[in-house]
Amino acid sequence: MRDNIIKTIEKYNKDKFRLLDILLDIQAEFNYIPEEAVSIISNELLISEADVIQTSSFYHFLSFRPVGKYAIYLNNSAVATMMGRKEVASAFEKETGIKFGETTPDGQIGLYNTSCIGMNDQEPAAIINNRIFTKLTPFRVKEIVRDIKQGKDVDEMFSAGYGDGKNSSELIKAVVNNNIMKKGPKLDQNYKVGEALTKVLKMTPEEVIEEIKISNLRGRGGAGFPTGLKWQFCRNSTGDMKYIFCNADEGEPGTFKDRVILTEMPMLLLEGMAIAGYAVGAAEGIIYIRYEYKYLQKYLEDALHKFEKDNFLGKDICGKMGFHFNIRIQYGAGAYICGQESALIESVEGRRGEPRDARPFPVETGYHNMPTVVNNVETLCAVVKIILKGSEWYNELGTRESTGTKLVSISGDCRFPGIYEIEWGLTLNDILDMAGAEDVLAVHVGGPSGALIAPGEFNRKLGYEDLATGGALIIISNKRDLLSDIVLTSMEFFIEESCGSCSTCRTVPRLLEAKLRKVIDGNAIMQDIEDMEKWGKILRASRCGLGQTAANPILSSIKNFRHLYEEKVQKNKEFASSFDLNAAIKDACEATNRVPNV
Repeated sequence: MRDNIIKTIEKYNKDKFRLLDILLDIQAEFNYIPEEAVSIISNELLISEADVIQTSSFYHFLSFRPVGKYAIYLNNSAVATMMGRKEVASAFEKETGIKFGETTPDGQIGLYNTSCIGMNDQEPAAIINNRIFTKLTPFRVKEIVRDIKQGKDVDEMFSAGYGDGKNSSELIKAVVNNNIMKKGPKLDQNYKVGEALTKVLKMTPEEVIEEIKISNLRGRGGAGFPTGLKWQFCRNSTGDMKYIFCNADEGEPGTFKDRVILTEMPMLLLEGMAIAGYAVGAAEGIIYIRYEYKYLQKYLEDALHKFEKDNFLGKDICGKMGFHFNIRIQYGAGAYICGQESALIESVEGRRGEPRDARPFPVETGYHNMPTVVNNVETLCAVVKIILKGSEWYNELGTRESTGTKLVSISGDCRFPGIYEIEWGLTLNDILDMAGAEDVLAVHVGGPSGALIAPGEFNRKLGYEDLATGGALIIISNKRDLLSDIVLTSMEFFIEESCGSCSTCRTVPRLLEAKLRKVIDGNAIMQDIEDMEKWGKILRASRCGLGQTAANPILSSIKNFRHLYEEKVQKNKEFASSFDLNAAIKDACEATNRVPNV
């Protein structure tokens, strides 16, 4: 074991900032992080064992105990629940003989819940040893567990053909489908790779930044910060090195657009990063990809190699003397918070993905305390098309405040879930018509961190001036229980994904969840609704966006669906006790073989 661990550490040149890569490789080799590994890593990297343990314990896909030769992670997002996850989960427990969170006595199978894995358009879905299984049914579970017990390789367990597009390529071989339902200029693959980069190298960096500023391109991750302005801040910052980070950690439940771009158009992303590198004067780029997309690893590494071979990366790119730029891929290990740009940088540096204080901004002090631009996948892809077609062309698309197109991930109760490239300014009614949705109760715009919109507001427009979104649109029909199926699931997600750094985020979501359960169980009074509205505002004091938006599922549902709450609460009461003494002492009585005397 020791020799293998040492070999892994040396693979990353004993660089303590590559700790996350080292841990991921050890986890893959041994199916857990052995205690001996912690000591060895500490000695070899000259860091404390506490640092190793802190990082290892933070991420969902790292474990100090064996996860099983076949580690099964079943998505527990709201859409998965809507599409039959409960029956699939029961089938897994029945066929394996264990509960979720357990491993079979022989160490062969581990069964685990996991947050959204970017497959909302083909749920229920699971990850088994980094391979994706979509549209699961109880019968399909029986087949999978049967194959596992027979010792088959995971790649032998697929019962249908591979997915569409590049999903079926030799380097991916995934049953995942892209489900591209509407293409626009961004998804148009009729462009020559490298043409935009060649054009850029005939411009000055300042001219490139000015072109992006004139286009009014805003970040497509949700915050909507002007891209050109961010690049300008970075270029004007002082530092020996500058970096371009691509944030491909789309962990927001309901979002899967970046997955499709990474699958079908990785060269477009790489070209956008190279252009950004030239504009700000960066020499290195890093793509931070969520661990759930590790099945794309060979394919993306091959794309990166080809891009380098064509001299679009490396030294003196395209003959431009002095322009050196390289890109590497960094995988996360399962942490929604790492989608926040400073938490992402912390993760790349081998630490827990805890957000930094708001200032200084990454464009001033980011990776290794050097100026760092963090852009979303879709944003960097838009840059290429703007360079090719011009900022004036881009301004003709969308609205005045929201120029260009937007990729939206549509899922839930509709006939045509998938990816749609739309111009900003379409209404929710337009979206529902396109997706084939009927009898709609609500639309979750922006996923759990966004807002639940009621039918009376379906004429609202998608755009930064009205309904801003990173891309997730979850459609919920009237056959669903909004509070149990959506709001409660969303609150459980935020509680699970909080880094715990802020006391507000650490405690208030749990209090809100308890109140929500009280409402759902019929034990609440009107005061409980008022308490949730008041307590939810406390979260605004949290350090990052996760904490600040963690109450949104409850606050937006009370605002737009208050009647659903009021229907369940007890009227004309100032106090209602939900305490059940018999239930409270049940476990203790069973453990001590006592009969309750109440």
